[in-house]
Amino acid sequence: MPHARLRLNLLLALCAAPILAGAQPRTFTLAQLDLSRLDLSKLDLSKLDLSQVDLSQLDPSAIAAGASDTLMRAPDGSIDELFQALHQASRHPRDAATLCALFDPAADRSPQALAAAAQNLGDASRQGFANALLGIAANGLQNPRQPYDAGAAKQTLKSAGATAMLLHDGFMGALNADGAEASGREARCQAFGWLLDALKDMPLAQRASAMRLMLNEGLTRWSPPR
Repeated sequence: MPHARLRLNLLLALCAAPILAGAQPRTFTLAQLDLSRLDLSKLDLSKLDLSQVDLSQLDPSAIAAGASDTLMRAPDGSIDELFQALHQASRHPRDAATLCALFDPAADRSPQALAAAAQNLGDASRQGFANALLGIAANGLQNPRQPYDAGAAKQTLKSAGATAMLLHDGFMGALNADGAEASGREARCQAFGWLLDALKDMPLAQRASAMRLMLNEGLTRWSPPR
């Protein structure tokens, strides 16, 4: 799996390559991409097949040198757009199954995996998810590293989990379900949706911090609070 700091930098290249580099893939660097010409609000990514981009033509070292730690540089608002897209998609069972699997701790969250997941979503969910990812990548190139406390992010997730546990019987058992069986995956996915519901009511900065944590580490299984 690529180093965490490359994930969303590479995703930007994946998204922008068919638009800015023409139909034939070629090696390029971020210095060649004029992001000022990208209107993210009007960019329709629902018809963009990211899985067809030839990763062998990308230059990861140049991308890393141009903008390292994109996820940590993207402002909270951009991270929250991804959270909102994820939360909306979680309300559709098929899309929820695709995305909650993506946040399993052992799951592949490489650019290829994110692109493949986006392709498996329904039209509305795919549009929101892809636009949010591109927004994170583009905005992350233009901002300094944002304040981030992994310990505080974990506490935010635990607080959201405590809320979900109070509201939904069986939340903890569902979250810790064995994903080897279809029934376990379904239960864990439902718990993931309940957790997102609880996170939605938290302040934006806390939501963004928790989202950064989940993108980096996935959603780990928890022990019941003592």
